[in-house]
Amino acid sequence: MTSNINIVKIGGNIIDDENKLNQFLQDFAQLSGPKILIHGGGKIATEVAKGLGIEAQLVDGRRITDTEMLKVVTMVYGGLVNKNIVAKLQAFNCNAIGLTGADANIIPAQKRPVKTIDYGFAGDITAEKVQVRNIQIFLDNGFTPVIAPLTHDNNGHLLNTNADTIASTVAVALAQSIATNLTYCFEKKGVLASIEDEKSVIHQITPESYQTLKQDGVIVQGMIPKLDNAFEAIETGVKSVFICHADDVLSILEKKEKAGTELVHK
Repeated sequence: MTSNINIVKIGGNIIDDENKLNQFLQDFAQLSGPKILIHGGGKIATEVAKGLGIEAQLVDGRRITDTEMLKVVTMVYGGLVNKNIVAKLQAFNCNAIGLTGADANIIPAQKRPVKTIDYGFAGDITAEKVQVRNIQIFLDNGFTPVIAPLTHDNNGHLLNTNADTIASTVAVALAQSIATNLTYCFEKKGVLASIEDEKSVIHQITPESYQTLKQDGVIVQGMIPKLDNAFEAIETGVKSVFICHADDVLSILEKKEKAGTELVHK
C-alpha cells in the first residue's frame, strides 16, 4: 500500500501543443513515488468531429455527447490522445498504462439525468463508486495509470466524463486511505486576477475569498467548475490542491517552490 500519491490533471491548450505536452510529460515522469495522470482531450475531438461532418455542441463549456460524438470522443480520448501520452511517457522511462473508467472497472458512472438540458452520453461519478483497490493494484505493481475522460455505466455503455471531475473524484476516493496531492495543470500560471495579465496570479484562495472573487466577476465561466471540483476535493480529505502552469508541476511537487494557485481550507 502506497502512503503518498500525486494526482495530476493535464488539459487546456497543452494537449494541443506537441512541444508543450512533451515538456510537461518529461517533468511528470520525473515526479517521484506513485502518481496518476488524468487528461482532457483538448480541441482534437472537435477537429476530428468536424472532419467527419459531426458538429460539436457545447453548453456552458460542457460537451453534448450524442451517439456520433460518443464514437468520436472514444476514439480521440481513449485512443489517440491517451495512447500518444502513454507512448511518450514510456520514452521518458515512466511505465505508464492507458485506461478509461471501464478498464478494471475503476470508475463506474451513471448517465446524467435529463433536467433542462439533455447532455446525452455524459457520465456523473461519485468517489464512493471509484474502485480504489483496483487502481491500487496498478500502483503496487509499478504502473502509472493514465486515465482518459471516459467512464462506463455497468450496462455496456461508455460515457463522456469531465476530466476535472474525474481528477477530483479519484483524488477524494484515494484520500480516504492515502495522503493525496491534486494538481491541475494548464496553459496559465494559475488563477488570474486579470485574464489579460499573465502575472496577476492569485497565489492562495480560501472558500471565503472564492465566493468574493466569483461575486466580483474575477472568476468566471470554465474556471468555476474547476474550482468547485478542487474545493470539494480539499474539503473531503485531499492533502493539497494546486492550479498551475504545466511547466511548474515539478517545481511545486518536488522542489516545494511557490508557484501557481493553492487552495486552502481557511
